[in-house]
Amino acid sequence: MGGEWRELTLGDVIELKRGYDLPQQERRSGRTPIVSSSGITDYHAEAMVKGPGVVTGRYGTLGQVFYIAEDFWPLNTALYVRNFKGNDPRFISYFLRSVDFLAYSDKAAVPGLNRNHLHMARIRFPTDVAEQRAIAYILSALDDKIELNRRMNETLEAMAQALFKSWFVDFDPVRSKTGGQDPGLPKHLADLFPDSFEDSELGEIPKGWMLEALYDCAEYINGLAFRNEDFSPDRLGLPVIKIGELKAGITDQTKFAEASFLPKYRVASGDILFSWSGSPDTSIDTFVWAGGEGWLNQHIFKIQFKRPEEKFFVYFLLRHLKPLFIEIARNKQTTGLGHVTAQDLKRLMTTLPSDNVLKAFNGLAEPLFYRVHANQLESRTLTALRDTLLSKLISGHLRVKDAERFIGRAI
Repeated sequence: MGGEWRELTLGDVIELKRGYDLPQQERRSGRTPIVSSSGITDYHAEAMVKGPGVVTGRYGTLGQVFYIAEDFWPLNTALYVRNFKGNDPRFISYFLRSVDFLAYSDKAAVPGLNRNHLHMARIRFPTDVAEQRAIAYILSALDDKIELNRRMNETLEAMAQALFKSWFVDFDPVRSKTGGQDPGLPKHLADLFPDSFEDSELGEIPKGWMLEALYDCAEYINGLAFRNEDFSPDRLGLPVIKIGELKAGITDQTKFAEASFLPKYRVASGDILFSWSGSPDTSIDTFVWAGGEGWLNQHIFKIQFKRPEEKFFVYFLLRHLKPLFIEIARNKQTTGLGHVTAQDLKRLMTTLPSDNVLKAFNGLAEPLFYRVHANQLESRTLTALRDTLLSKLISGHLRVKDAERFIGRAI
C-alpha cells in the first residue's frame, strides 16, 4: 500500500469548532460523555455532536487529543472536529497528536487556541483514506491493548480493595465468628481471626488487634524542592517525578536533573508514591510508580515500609482512605490547591491486625499487586512503541507493512 503525502493546511483536511457551554446546574443524568480539554469529565442526558468524534483542548490544557467513539457533548474549553472532509476520524485523532498546538497558542498565563490560526498550520498529510485507516488500525491495536490493561488493573484493584474492606474495615470474618456463623474462609485462614471484639477509641475492634496512627505505619519521605538551576536544559540525567508524571508518565514536558541527590529521593519502578498536595479531586492519590528511575519532587511522599509484612496492608489502606484524604485536602483548599500533611497522618488512626492476619492478606493481595504492576510496565512499553510508530507513520518515514512487523512482536 502506498499513499501520497501532500503539503496542505490543517484547514484543508478538517474543520475545527469550539465546544458548547453546559453549566453544572443544567446537566442531567445520562450516558453521553461530556468532553473537556482534559478528556471525559462527566456525563449528560443529551449529545451535541454525533460520534465518532475528535476533541482537543482550546483553553487551559493544550496538546491532548481524544477520540470519542459515541455521540458526545464537547465543552467550550475544547475544540472538536465538525467536518472530517472525507478523512478517517480515528486517523485524524492520531494525526492531531503530531501538531504543535503550543505554536498556535497565545502567551497568556492560561494558554488558549485560536482555531482560525490552527487551520492555517502547514502539514504534510496522507490523502489516501485506505492508508489512513491502515495507520489508524496499527496504532489503535496498541491503544486497545493499553486500554485492556487499564481495565484489567481496575478489576484487580477492585478485588484487592474488596478483600481489604471485608477483613479490615467491616471485620466480616470476626463478625461471622462472633455470631457463630461460618466466615466463608478456608479453615487455616478462619482460625487466624478472633471470635470477639473489644472497645477502643475507634469503637469496637477485633480482640487483640492494635490501634496505630497512619503516620506510624510507614516512613513518608517528601520529595525535593527543585530549583530551576537543578534542571538540565539538554534533558540529561534522570526525570523529575512530579504529580503530572504520576498521571501521564514521562512526557516531552518532563524536566530532567543531571546532578546527584541523596539516595532517599531516588525512585524506581515498583515504589509506592502518595501525592499529598494539589487539586483535591484529581491529584490526591496513591500510585505504584512504573516509569523507571527518577528523582522525587516535593508534594509527593515515597512510602518506605518499616516491616515487609506491612507493605500491602498499608498500600491498600492508603487506597481505601483516598476519599477521606480528598476531603481533608478540600477543607484546606486555597487557590484551587489542597493538601494532606504529616500532622493529618498522625491524627488518623487505623486498626492494625495481628502479624498472622497480615501475612495471610499478603499472600492473597501480593499477586494482585504485582499483576497490576506488570500490566503497568507492559503499557509503558506499548505507549513508547506507539509514540515512536506514530511519528514515523504520520510523517510517512515508516510504511504500514514495516510497522506491522513491530506490532506482531509487541502484542
